[in-house]
Amino acid sequence: MHTIYVLAAGFCLLAACLLASYFAGGQTQAALPTGALCFIPLWLAGAALNMWHGVTRAGYSVADETPIFLLVFAIPAAVAFFIRWKYMVA
Repeated sequence: MHTIYVLAAGFCLLAACLLASYFAGGQTQAALPTGALCFIPLWLAGAALNMWHGVTRAGYSVADETPIFLLVFAIPAAVAFFIRWKYMVA
């Protein structure tokens, strides 16, 4: 259940980055790829923090947490890359 909450937090952060870039970038669709790109390092840090919490506080090993880290990072990051690809101005 915790993984679902973390994924939801990732999608909320993605939405916040997209909205921030949309309003800061002149309210055009061309600003969305920038927001998606800014999301990636933020979410990498958030997913790493979740992994750190799982290892230090929840008692899981790094080997147990690594697949969860990859899943938690990859799903929202893939959506962000798709948005970047879809709205990229040529």
